[in-house]
Amino acid sequence: MDPVLLFFAGVAAFVIFRLISVLGARTGHEQRHDLEAVRERARSQASDNPADDETAMPEESAPKPVSTNARVLRDADPAFDEAAFLAGARGAYEMIVESFASGDLKSIRPYLSDSVYGAFKTAVSERDAAGYQSDLKFVGIEHAAIIDSSVEDGAMNAVVEFKSDQVRVTRDRDGEVVEGDPNRIDLVKDRWTFSRKRASGDPNWTLVATGGGE
Repeated sequence: MDPVLLFFAGVAAFVIFRLISVLGARTGHEQRHDLEAVRERARSQASDNPADDETAMPEESAPKPVSTNARVLRDADPAFDEAAFLAGARGAYEMIVESFASGDLKSIRPYLSDSVYGAFKTAVSERDAAGYQSDLKFVGIEHAAIIDSSVEDGAMNAVVEFKSDQVRVTRDRDGEVVEGDPNRIDLVKDRWTFSRKRASGDPNWTLVATGGGE
């Protein structure tokens, strides 16, 4: 055979061998390319199916549970938070008791119904007329809980039982103690009824009735 033809045949065989060896080699980039393609397809599918993203979103937290005595209030107002209500009731109780003892009804007037305000005003007037002065030291509230609730005439009503520690003393014009003991802490039990219009945008509750606890 012609030596020139043999030379070109050899060159062709070498080139073919090199092509086969290069195409069959794995450089380490092939898997990365495949993975990137999979990710790209996943992103494309997610954008084509936005509902999948919505279902993956966490659900809104459920409202906190309420006690049996407060279920009527939750039924009337799904947003009713018993813990927050009782925290507010505690603050209102202490503020109202201290204001009544000092005779400062003006500061608590917005939180009292007309009937409760009238009763408080009469009691303060009679105390002043007798020349008595009430001294009160509020130690703290041991217990506060909703013991009854109702919805009547569009109003939500909650009866709250309070047990608090107080030092209560009544003195006459000469400063002599006529009731109570300045060195004794009394456990005072009260049952107060708070009310709020169901459809009202005002979140504040009003004290509509007071009474002693059992």
